[in-house]
Amino acid sequence: MLENVNDKQIKKMTLPQLHALCDEARQKIISTVFKNGGHLSSNLGTVELTVALHYVFDFPEDKVIFDVGHQCYTHKLLSGRYEKFDTIRKKGGLSGFPKREESIYDCYNTGHAGTSVSAALGIAKARDISGQNFNVIVVIGDGSFNNGLIYEAFNSLRLLNTKILVILNDNGMSISPTVGSMHEYLEILSADSEQKAKRDKHAKIFERFGFGYDGVYDGNDLEQMIAKLIEVKERLKTESVILHVLSKKGKGYAFCEENPEATHGISVSGTVKDVSVEYSDVLGNTLETLAEKNEKIVAVTAAMTSSLGLSGFFEKFPERSVDVGICEEHATILCASMATEGLKPFYAVYSTFLQRSFDEILIDICSQNLPVTLCIDRAGISGADGETHQGVFDLSFLSLVPNLTIAVPKDVKEFEAMIHFCAEYNAPIAVRYPREGKRIFGKQSKIVAGKWEKLKDGDSKFAIIACGERPVTIALSAAEMLEKDGINVGVINARFVKPLDTVMLDGLKEKHILTVEDNVLAGGLGSLINSHFAHGGKNIKNFAYGDVFIPQGGVGELMDEYGVSSAAIVEYIKNESR
Repeated sequence: MLENVNDKQIKKMTLPQLHALCDEARQKIISTVFKNGGHLSSNLGTVELTVALHYVFDFPEDKVIFDVGHQCYTHKLLSGRYEKFDTIRKKGGLSGFPKREESIYDCYNTGHAGTSVSAALGIAKARDISGQNFNVIVVIGDGSFNNGLIYEAFNSLRLLNTKILVILNDNGMSISPTVGSMHEYLEILSADSEQKAKRDKHAKIFERFGFGYDGVYDGNDLEQMIAKLIEVKERLKTESVILHVLSKKGKGYAFCEENPEATHGISVSGTVKDVSVEYSDVLGNTLETLAEKNEKIVAVTAAMTSSLGLSGFFEKFPERSVDVGICEEHATILCASMATEGLKPFYAVYSTFLQRSFDEILIDICSQNLPVTLCIDRAGISGADGETHQGVFDLSFLSLVPNLTIAVPKDVKEFEAMIHFCAEYNAPIAVRYPREGKRIFGKQSKIVAGKWEKLKDGDSKFAIIACGERPVTIALSAAEMLEKDGINVGVINARFVKPLDTVMLDGLKEKHILTVEDNVLAGGLGSLINSHFAHGGKNIKNFAYGDVFIPQGGVGELMDEYGVSSAAIVEYIKNESR
């Protein structure tokens, strides 16, 4: 049934047929995610809601925007992408997020939280100006509902004088359990019918923004969802509406229902064997050790406590633990302000989400020269989540910020030493690292700000300067391959990208300098070294990513495709040696 379904057929289905369609979609999602990896529990919780949307609305004429976007799998299955669904999150396959380039059913690309309502308002205003007549729908979770951008958008609804439907999919979770006053507010609205008078009173806050509020309904009750969406579709002719529904994250798969946080994202089966340790585990364990002796240490996260390795710290030091929800900018200012009062904040965040905090890093932390440590997880290519989640820009946008030191450990052992170093460092510092620590290198030397480490001596012809575990691994592997051909290449661990170790750079006798990084070239290690040697004297070759957005795929295959590999280095050096 699912294989050949389209919107016209869905609208002709009986309720039993629609239930069967839901069951089939749920099983397809489960089997595919366990094969490819991906977001499981969030998609299982929105199957009935998505089927009901396709039954009631007229896609792609009507437009639906999924906030964050990782709950769009059923939408993809219902919009002509069933045959390609087995390729989701694979190189050259379907994206795990909405993507305009992929289908006319995806009207807006998403990947980060909080953008959907602003996008919907823009599309609706464009519709009004051009005299068209279609509906614009947002599907947003209660986790994203904490994001400040949502309320900036709400604040402009009356100003824009347009109409949209916001479906608040309330499951009590983002990646971690939802926190904050808005979540408590939603819990009041979600109370049983005995609290109806209290609920009606509280719901008026949405009316102040210009929305008609309607809730709360069972988002996993297909029949109820269809009836309510038919009703709301009619209301959209005269007003904007917030439809508040409750859903069960992981619905239909018992383990997911009981463990929604653990099954938010699923890794590909079998890959864990190759991993020695995750950097996040090292961060959590090291901070716990440091915090026992240093009462000034505080851990801050934006809705990602467990995935960033901080669950143990939060349990052990609850009074020094802060989860602000999906509010990265707020978290950054919070760290800055706590530092003004003598605390030592460690802000753990994925590279891709840190981008949202650039202004606050620049002005609030660094212009005040405050001792905040940015622990940047999932730096470099993250792989299967694609363009919106590749952490390949942080070196670039951080390297231009005055007062900020940027450290890049070569392995988890050096990472642990760097966290100890950060605890005593009285200035802003960022430490960036990938998810998985797969190697521990033999040489470990004391961490000194701005000082590099020579891992292998060469014959004064070629030197490879690499930062981070993956690039250092690539550099040493290339050096080993070249040595078999009688070419002796030096390898340097550039464990500080800012400041550069200018003493070591100026002392290099090698004429040929190669740089390797898991980042785009512009603003990264390579471009900084290019600038240092701008007046000549060295032949420099950079191995970094170009001026592109990198799609989904395996980490290794993407690094190879975009030219950051041992093979590319070996080929270049052999050609230069001829």
